[in-house]
Amino acid sequence: MDALPTDPEPTDTRPTDAAPTDAVLDRAAGAVIGSAAGDALGAGYEFGPPLPDDARVGMVGGGTFAWAPGEWTDDTSMAVAVLRALAAGEPLDDDRTLDGVVDAWCGWAVDAKDVGNQTRAVLGGLAPRTAAAARRSARAFHDTYRRSGGNGSLMRTGPVALAYLGDGREGDLARAARAVSDLTHAEDDAGDACVLWSLAVRHAIRTGVADVRVGLPWLPATRRDPWAARIADAEVSRPRDFDRNGWVVEALQAAWSAITHGTTLVDVLERAVRGGRDTDTVAAIAGALVGARDGASAVPAAWRDVLHGWPGLDAAALTDLAARAVRR
Repeated sequence: MDALPTDPEPTDTRPTDAAPTDAVLDRAAGAVIGSAAGDALGAGYEFGPPLPDDARVGMVGGGTFAWAPGEWTDDTSMAVAVLRALAAGEPLDDDRTLDGVVDAWCGWAVDAKDVGNQTRAVLGGLAPRTAAAARRSARAFHDTYRRSGGNGSLMRTGPVALAYLGDGREGDLARAARAVSDLTHAEDDAGDACVLWSLAVRHAIRTGVADVRVGLPWLPATRRDPWAARIADAEVSRPRDFDRNGWVVEALQAAWSAITHGTTLVDVLERAVRGGRDTDTVAAIAGALVGARDGASAVPAAWRDVLHGWPGLDAAALTDLAARAVRR
């Protein structure tokens, strides 16, 4: 494994150590609400083919798992466990916090409609329900199948940035994003993608600008150029071009493509869904970053009104948890 980078210069210097402004709180909530909205929007189209550019996309539910309109899937449910820990002021660099996250995931997975194959394999029958045990299980999965680069850790990484908005916290965030990814996904690509996306979410909350390249200096040196090329490829492609979007690399590329070519939050999420296949996850990933850029206020009220999911939360509850995570 490549050595992790030493801390480079900060990528933005806008002060946020003071009390967060209303705009920052709106964008922080947007990282959570935008992701949940993308997740629920894509739920009814999951596993389907790409759609024409003019195809209507709606918050209709349905799909393979008979989702209710506005019901989020495993993407948001797993993110909620992280968000609740941050809202309680629990640090992600402490295995006691990660123990609680893993325990919550294991409890959720028992009756969940949909759990990703890799995540189910890692968490199924886990004993004890601890971070250390989860990492061992994730490594065993990787060693058995010689890969573990599914998109299941990237889909849930949006809230991680909320605890690291202060000045000079990029390095702490990069380490936290990778640590949370490693609980279920041992492959470097998965950890890299979570670092890139989490740092982009942080930057967007602080500045209102979506830029996935701000995270490149926080990757090991030998992996920066390959990721830069992947990002560039996404910018000249469409979400539908990434037909292996269950792989974390193409999931990130599809999401970034939707953001690059889209305009409003709604346009971005509809583009992500029209890309087909793992629609809820790509739209959830895109939603975290475009929501951090545009804020929760950019999510249509009609969508916010019907958003709901495990463990009995709605958009208002997610907004409250996001605000608490930022303030703590």
